[in-house]
Amino acid sequence: MEQQIFDIVFTYVKAFAVGGSICLIAQIIINFTDLTAGKILVYFMLSGVVLTAVGLYQPLVEFAEAGATVPISGFGYLLANGAIKGAEKGLFQAITGSLSAASGGVTAAVVFAFIMALIFRSKTKRN
Repeated sequence: MEQQIFDIVFTYVKAFAVGGSICLIAQIIINFTDLTAGKILVYFMLSGVVLTAVGLYQPLVEFAEAGATVPISGFGYLLANGAIKGAEKGLFQAITGSLSAASGGVTAAVVFAFIMALIFRSKTKRN
């Protein structure tokens, strides 16, 4: 029982450390560069694609689990992983593999955003 509790806590610590490190890198980039938030998101997503392509992101996912898959770089990992698995079946599946791999998450984001838009009213931000 104690070992199970330790394993659960250690899993949370690993996820927090890796996910927090990814966010720390992003915050440092925000503080010390003139890059816009959109560009930073794209760079992080592309870094997930590139790290997956060279085989470095999978060990990070196996170590940190949600700590590596929840940040935007995890979305790049998901897209690249879907394309790689699809490429094993053929050219068309290489193109559509990333879309089918990410379709569940994208659909959930759109549905929940729609529900929130129905429930809440948008307001103009005042500076």
